[in-house]
Amino acid sequence: MKIAVLFPGQGSQYLGMGQEFRKQYSQCDALMTLAEKVCDINLGQISDEGPMEKLTRAATLQPAITVANLICWQAFLQETAGRFDVSCFAGHSLGEYSALYGAGVISAEDAIRLVAKRGALMEREGDKNPGGMRALLGLNIEKVDQLIAAYDGPGVVTVANHNTPEQIVVSGTMEGLDGVTKLAEEAGAKVIPLNVSVANHSPLVAQAVPDFTRFLADITFSAPSVPVYFNVSAKTESEPEVMKERMAKQIASKVRWYEIISSMMESGVDTFIEIGPKTVLKGMMRKIAPKGANVTSLQFDTPETLTKCIETLG
Repeated sequence: MKIAVLFPGQGSQYLGMGQEFRKQYSQCDALMTLAEKVCDINLGQISDEGPMEKLTRAATLQPAITVANLICWQAFLQETAGRFDVSCFAGHSLGEYSALYGAGVISAEDAIRLVAKRGALMEREGDKNPGGMRALLGLNIEKVDQLIAAYDGPGVVTVANHNTPEQIVVSGTMEGLDGVTKLAEEAGAKVIPLNVSVANHSPLVAQAVPDFTRFLADITFSAPSVPVYFNVSAKTESEPEVMKERMAKQIASKVRWYEIISSMMESGVDTFIEIGPKTVLKGMMRKIAPKGANVTSLQFDTPETLTKCIETLG
């Protein structure tokens, strides 16, 4: 058994995420206390009680999801006590910070500091350059790239996420998204608007990158104890300065998730555990794994689902 641990990002949030683990383990509760201290907001109350509009602001949501991921990871460590070796880590967009923590690259405090800053900068850029994101279902990456290249109307649009062979997320201004949506639907795609107000992973948020690069300069990165696959390159990295560069670029670059999971499978990974709220990444695994592939895909975000996950691992 070769295990990859995956952490979700924005879009997986729900009220009460991680709450049961915080009640069960003092170490999990301590992570929320740390996050509240770093962010100087009542993050636990917002995560548990909302309102959802307050939770989904980028500046609040990014630390909230990250601490939920770290809490779930801590619960896994508590319950398994080193019985299972993790072969590699990855996180989807925001989830990459949880992966860096899991692999020992950054501390829990710095993970929260980084995502709080990232969220604030991305919210700032979203306010200055309004836009959105849409999922295109049923077209491959080559076809979507062709449609974007062929679009000559107003606005900005780019590929933000290559999630599965035929789930591509585009990001940009509303004019650009409307134009490419029309072309995509004519080509047979189903188009689903995403509930975001920021055009993540697009040129519209690129002005956040220099400021975030400066912020990263004061954060200590260590070589990973276990390989981490990076969204920007779909490859592992181990040099601290290269990893920092990847994390800064990630804000405005394409998330190469399909390539990451494919590379992991090629390296022999046969067991994928999504650790954190909801089952978005587990759902993607069903679309990525080739038919007949001997792959186990697990997920947990509650004590009950953690128990099932550990029972399946054996």
